[in-house]
Amino acid sequence: MGRWEPGARERLVVAAVDLFAEQGYDATTVAQIAERAGVTKSTFFRHFPDKRELLMAGQDTLSRLLAEGISDAPADASPIEAIASGLERASSAMGPMNRELAPRVKAAIAACAELQERDALKSVSLAAAITHALVARGVPDATAALGGELGILAFKRGFAAWSEGDRQAEDELAGCTLAALAELRAASATLG
Repeated sequence: MGRWEPGARERLVVAAVDLFAEQGYDATTVAQIAERAGVTKSTFFRHFPDKRELLMAGQDTLSRLLAEGISDAPADASPIEAIASGLERASSAMGPMNRELAPRVKAAIAACAELQERDALKSVSLAAAITHALVARGVPDATAALGGELGILAFKRGFAAWSEGDRQAEDELAGCTLAALAELRAASATLG
């Protein structure tokens, strides 16, 4: 495959995930990832600053989509309804490739403390995007912060259910994240 062919970013992500699964994160080099993807090292660095960022590809897009969904929710939407709108919008960015790679990405993260740290920072960043979008709608700070944490927890739980579920099922990520949000909302009501 020529390095000028489209899809280099996606090929780099798939190559990295495969290599991380085969030989571990620490043993995998940028040169190996580029070679497996059929691109040069310079092409790698045009797309990613380092190999750690490969597994966090799309974070900026998710943050933007979450915030846009919340912002575009009807003016009379409650904070939880606005969060649901953000989850639906962000879920639209996830497709079959995300579902296919998710178990291998999860395993790579579980096997490496550096990736666990980066994954935790990603969650904090996504929760902040939700919080800021809610504050921009006039939601009080404490409520917005709680909404941010609840929204990311729903996204993570929904994504796990979707990616670990029946691959033959035609369920969409949005349905899974919204179900997780409803479950968490019900659970929070039992806190008293």
